[in-house]
Amino acid sequence: MKKQAVAVGFVLFSFMLPTKASAASFDQLYVFGDSLSDTGNIYNASGQTYPPSPPYFEGRFSNGPNWVDYLGNQLGLHPTLVTDINFTTIPPTPIPTQGINFAFGGATSGLDNAVFPNQNLPGVLKQVSGFAGILQANNQTADPNALYTLWAGANDFLFVNPGDSATPISNISQALNTLVGIGAKNIVVFNLPDLGQLPGANKDGRNPITLSNSASAFNLGLAQTVSGLSQNPNLNITYIDTNSLFSQASTFGFTNVTESCLDRLDICNPANNNFLFWDDFHPTTAGHKVIAETVLAAIEAKSVPEPSINLGILALGAFGAVGVLKRQQKNSAVRVIDVQFSHITVKN
Repeated sequence: MKKQAVAVGFVLFSFMLPTKASAASFDQLYVFGDSLSDTGNIYNASGQTYPPSPPYFEGRFSNGPNWVDYLGNQLGLHPTLVTDINFTTIPPTPIPTQGINFAFGGATSGLDNAVFPNQNLPGVLKQVSGFAGILQANNQTADPNALYTLWAGANDFLFVNPGDSATPISNISQALNTLVGIGAKNIVVFNLPDLGQLPGANKDGRNPITLSNSASAFNLGLAQTVSGLSQNPNLNITYIDTNSLFSQASTFGFTNVTESCLDRLDICNPANNNFLFWDDFHPTTAGHKVIAETVLAAIEAKSVPEPSINLGILALGAFGAVGVLKRQQKNSAVRVIDVQFSHITVKN
């Protein structure tokens, strides 16, 4: 109950729908996103040079497993990586039995990659449309018993156009509607944390105020999109409010929520899980673990059949989350987005 209360307290826009999905019932896991969700796609595409591992963990943008790894372990699902960035085939054939992780570090919300542009590395909209295209070419629909996750948008603001929130909102909305259109029934979508509070928000000419305003506008637009989709009685869509989760990171036991661990190795001990951020943009592995637990608890909360019970859980999360979180000593918060290693050449 503790984990469920904590998660629901922060999943402020988790919509309760008539058709419920049990976390244990998914037979596949499909992941669309950027470096927050990448478990090795950009690492393989770059000839295993980006992100440099070590100090990064096995191609993850963190010091250990990320939230996809943790969630997959809980669900008993381990999606394969992308082997064809042109999305003409998805070896092995047929589609891998446990799903696919399409996320690429550096991915924008659209078609390209912000860190390695014009190298045919797919943005999130291309990831989703590529997956849809393969299914349609084979006269297939998306597995209705699979879980689909989508988290992106930060790279658009950090590396492309910090003041344009309309384009990322449009891209993510289109991606979500595409998933629904091909038959996806269980979707988890994440909003963005306050980008102006990231350790890298004031570096390389960035303006923290602009980043904060853009993230806020993006979250508002995304919430409206999710609210509209939630009217579909055949769709289970869960909105994870990472903005609220990040803002409460100190209550999870993190003693430093403003600096990068890699920048402060004099006081940062990754084994202690005391830092929220691993680098300028991404959370430590402890932070990813908190995210995974939040997602799992949100999904489980939606499996509760009675609306009155749902409301009770929401109330418990809202009023009791802070007290519970203070007793969580080993969880770390969330670190987002993609570090720019422009000197690395991607090998296709």
